[in-house]
Amino acid sequence: MKKIFLYFFGLANALCYSQTQDLASLASGDYLGMNALFDVDDNLYGYVSLYSYGKSGDKTKKFEYVILDKNLNPIANKEFEGDITAGGYSGYIDFRKKVILRPNSLDYTKIKMSEIFTPRSMEIDLGSNTIQRKTYYNYESGAFKEIDQPKNWKEARKENREEKKEKGYNYESTVVEIKEGGFIAIELKDFGKYTTDNALIKFDENKKEIWRYKYNTSGDKKNNERLRLLDKDDQHIYFLAEKKIQDKKTFSLLVLDIKTGNEVASKPVTGLSDDTLENITSFSSTTRNLDNDKTFDDKIVVVGRNFENKMGTGFARMIVDKKTFEVDTKRMIYYTDMAAFLPKIDEFGYVEKGYHLQPRDVFFLKDGSMGILLEKYKIDFNLGVGKTTDLVYLFTDKNFKIKGVKVFSKEKSLYDNDYLFSQYLNDGNDVVFFYRDFQKNKETKEKNWQLFINTLIGGSFKQEVIPISEKDNFVVTPFVAKEGFILLREYNEKDKYNKVRLERLNY
Repeated sequence: MKKIFLYFFGLANALCYSQTQDLASLASGDYLGMNALFDVDDNLYGYVSLYSYGKSGDKTKKFEYVILDKNLNPIANKEFEGDITAGGYSGYIDFRKKVILRPNSLDYTKIKMSEIFTPRSMEIDLGSNTIQRKTYYNYESGAFKEIDQPKNWKEARKENREEKKEKGYNYESTVVEIKEGGFIAIELKDFGKYTTDNALIKFDENKKEIWRYKYNTSGDKKNNERLRLLDKDDQHIYFLAEKKIQDKKTFSLLVLDIKTGNEVASKPVTGLSDDTLENITSFSSTTRNLDNDKTFDDKIVVVGRNFENKMGTGFARMIVDKKTFEVDTKRMIYYTDMAAFLPKIDEFGYVEKGYHLQPRDVFFLKDGSMGILLEKYKIDFNLGVGKTTDLVYLFTDKNFKIKGVKVFSKEKSLYDNDYLFSQYLNDGNDVVFFYRDFQKNKETKEKNWQLFINTLIGGSFKQEVIPISEKDNFVVTPFVAKEGFILLREYNEKDKYNKVRLERLNY
């Protein structure tokens, strides 16, 4: 999210004051950042704010975390030793209800280039307010090995080269602990341009192997198999399986019994192009606000781009019924499906003057309908930056047919995007999303930032606009907050002013 050098005024007309917290007073270290913490059910738990105290050893750096609840009350804090290569951390809550601090940037300034290593994540136990390095494992030759000290990049590259020279391939494995109990590992032989002898392995809590599912056992440059995880629960693991033989690809839904590893179902997935199915589980890097899948009512819903002849031609939706294992696929094509609502759109999603519709968010509503929020975007090659203008909200019914389109007019901006974030409302039946715009007052001719708060409740839009003016060189950044609120961070480094303010929304 971009920083905005602004200061809010006149908020009383649009927001109702709730609570403030001075981040600068919570710790004496240098402030590094703050982010929201969500539990595994996507409910807001609170916030974590990080501070740095600088180098503390040859390979360590001293930090401090402060945990705030969703009402901005501090509930835990502690100093800790992190890796010297960590520039900062972002937090999230895992299925064990531990707060995981994952490095979000690298710092090479205090270490020799030949000694650089990837910093490790930290794990906070909120019950005891203790912190330790998160435990990770390697798996090889039938044994788990705890990763104690990560190898520096130079050593790792050397070992990989030596192994490749000796064996002709690199053995690779990844181990993750799962909420359904125990661990799952993936292992394979990496020959560079292809992999082979892939296996998915399930272990119990004591790291004893329970089952092993082998695939891609004869992989080569022209023939291979891939599995992409769609979902898992306490009964099954769901994959989108891709098999390539020469130039022909086939896709299927593969369902494994999570307790035995046996195949429960293997059903062809059709109706979408190969390129679409290869990319349906992820959008491009322009959609950094996007969560493109959701599971509810025993259905896995995934949305992604639709491709024809390598070109993006719209969007695709895939629904997996977890009871019957049936797969339903639908397409939404720019030119044929959207032209009635956006007359200037072409077959590749360009609307006017070189602007392209870029996805910013997808909303999965409980009645089966969806909303897709797009922003008109293009690259200014002379300036080397992205330019954006209007936002476009597509309404679909439960069959992925467009019911309507609403355009939110917005001034041209040199930011990659002006879209901020969203929240579900009313138990997932409605949504609210936020964006910013820099507009000129028709009377005073002054250019001021506006914060736009858009609620979609019962199928009807309502918009609140908060004016922002330049004053005192403040940085003001909106953050996601509990339902019905927004969090505003106001910051001025010179005055050591760094406050967050929780405000109620009027809707």
